[in-house]
Amino acid sequence: MQSSLTPFRVAVIGGGPAGLMAAQTLAQGGAQVDLYDAMPSVGRKFLLAGRGGMNITHAEPYADFVTRYVAEGGVPALRGMLDAFGPQDVRDWVHGLGVDTFVGTSGRVFPTDMKAAPLLRAWLHRLRESGVQFHMRHRWLGWRDDALALQTPDGELLVRADAAVLALGGGSWARLGSDGAWLPLLVARGVGVAPLVPANCGFDVAWSEHFSSRHAGEPLTTVAIISTGADGKPFRKQGQFVVTQGGVEGSLIYALSAALRNQIAADGSTIIHLDLLPDLPAQRVADEVARPRGARSMASHLQSRLGIKGVKAGLLRECLSKEQYGDEEELARAIKMLPVRLLRPRAIDEAISSAGGVRWEALQGTMLKAAPGVFVAGEMVDWEAPTGGYLLTACLAGGQAAGRDALAWLAAG
Repeated sequence: MQSSLTPFRVAVIGGGPAGLMAAQTLAQGGAQVDLYDAMPSVGRKFLLAGRGGMNITHAEPYADFVTRYVAEGGVPALRGMLDAFGPQDVRDWVHGLGVDTFVGTSGRVFPTDMKAAPLLRAWLHRLRESGVQFHMRHRWLGWRDDALALQTPDGELLVRADAAVLALGGGSWARLGSDGAWLPLLVARGVGVAPLVPANCGFDVAWSEHFSSRHAGEPLTTVAIISTGADGKPFRKQGQFVVTQGGVEGSLIYALSAALRNQIAADGSTIIHLDLLPDLPAQRVADEVARPRGARSMASHLQSRLGIKGVKAGLLRECLSKEQYGDEEELARAIKMLPVRLLRPRAIDEAISSAGGVRWEALQGTMLKAAPGVFVAGEMVDWEAPTGGYLLTACLAGGQAAGRDALAWLAAG
């Protein structure tokens, strides 16, 4: 037990949002914090995510917000973290850094200037003021006896700390530091882990060359997907996504990716159904398709009567046989329920995030049962969530929880 006059020294490994929030919490609690990261600078994935507009959290009712997370065996624990640092806490924290926020029409919350860099600069300034020391280009190699081993530009460094927080990210965007290289290191230590798999990802589809050469990159706006949820029940969700050279990606696909990925893992592939005109009832569609068209082609008829053209028209040709396309009843049904087979998720390094990681049963709070005094936070724990501010909120909440747990463990001596 240290003297009460000597601050505990805690090593935080990983400079993403979870690691930075753990460092903030520890420093506020009186610990001496050294933060190590393998990259030349911290927050690299955070900055990339903010290029199109920094989405920090979501303003939907909290009872709905917490249902967006999947955490096998860990829902109560994750819920406790979010209860302690939820969407409004995220906004208050951002405001405390001198950055204003607003709620977009979708319910997503953004900094007023939509940028990540000013927020990160203000945060790092606050952390340095609180005494956090940053050590860049320090890659964690695991343990050497009771010391943390780090590869540095000057060779291997052994760090002995009173406690450690691991916030090493998941397995997506390896070039930004989230490469999942920590997983075998924890397995070797006896920590239970689930394999890392892509989340918020696109999927492969066996498009014909004819279709992909004409429509790759085109957005499908105002469509709905009908599929089967993780609970085995049918679900329907409206939005938009993009046809790619070899598949589909985009916000609507990402929102359903966990269930779709799991169905493919179980069955080898899965079929989704597209409602190409979700705002029109099926009978109206059937009536318009059946109207006399004279000498016009079916393609011209569909464009004139229903506004179906471009990629939507191409999908009907791609997914239906010539006989089905020529049958008015089958065509009308397909416009409202067009089957598309998804073959596999895209590679994990192309995904926005990943699922899997440290299993909840391997934890006591946020501490590894197999490594007392070592705490974990962020995307390296086995939970997942859609885009829309949910990922960042849970990473911040998990970082705060790990910092608090580490302080409590140190105080208990």
